[in-house]
Amino acid sequence: MKKNLLTLISIATMLSGAARAQTAAAPAATPEHTLTGNLTLASDYRFRGISQTYKLPAIQGGLDYSHSSGTYLGTWLSNVSGNSYNNGAGLEWDLYGGYKFAVAEGITLDLGALAYLYPGARLNSAPGVATGEKYTNVDVYAGISAGAFSAKLSVAATDYFGLNSTTAGYAYFSALKPAGSSKGSAYLDLNYNFDLGSGVTLGTHVGHMAVKRYSDLSYTDFKLSLSKEMYGLVVTGAAIGTDAKRDFYQAANAAGQNPKRLGTTGFVLTIGKTF
Repeated sequence: MKKNLLTLISIATMLSGAARAQTAAAPAATPEHTLTGNLTLASDYRFRGISQTYKLPAIQGGLDYSHSSGTYLGTWLSNVSGNSYNNGAGLEWDLYGGYKFAVAEGITLDLGALAYLYPGARLNSAPGVATGEKYTNVDVYAGISAGAFSAKLSVAATDYFGLNSTTAGYAYFSALKPAGSSKGSAYLDLNYNFDLGSGVTLGTHVGHMAVKRYSDLSYTDFKLSLSKEMYGLVVTGAAIGTDAKRDFYQAANAAGQNPKRLGTTGFVLTIGKTF
């Protein structure tokens, strides 16, 4: 009887230990609601390869909400140059939302929309003369990711950052013949990341911007970057450039002097934190 009792105690102890081990190994449940923030300091803000800050530094930050269903919403802000976005507050404010879902094992599809807002900014018809046309742009997009590869196609549902027959005759577009709305302009974004070990990631990117009815403004951009997380911060150094026609992608200062080519190849350093 004593032997049987010891045997039962031993079996119970093993079962209890196995249950604890199984519980410890169980993956944590995905939270229904997730809210994250991000803050970045950049030596230059490049959007699709083109400097938005007159090749000067930027402070950027945003908030992202996601639901376990795959739905997400977010907002993001950055300073921009008044030399590129006239008559405004020198601010870009993005609002976006979409839905991510798995279409096969390891493959995720992302459908959404993104609005680019520039509070107070208006395009000019002549130096110092605002047209009333906003730089506002709304993209609808479809993206796919599979492991280290991702691709996204964004299509403008509005005039592409205010480009139309009224605004095409001034600033970057002085040599262009007005051709109507640029709605339907599209950007293809391709990326592949390589894990080099020791927390270092090599990022590769190529994109193509096709501006509808204004083909002289179309171009291809590239980015080659190295990133590493250190002390809770992600530090990234990147070579970024384009083949954009220089005469169309340039900006001068408030006095109309010291023009800078905004799409030439340059080195950009960023330091970011997610919380």
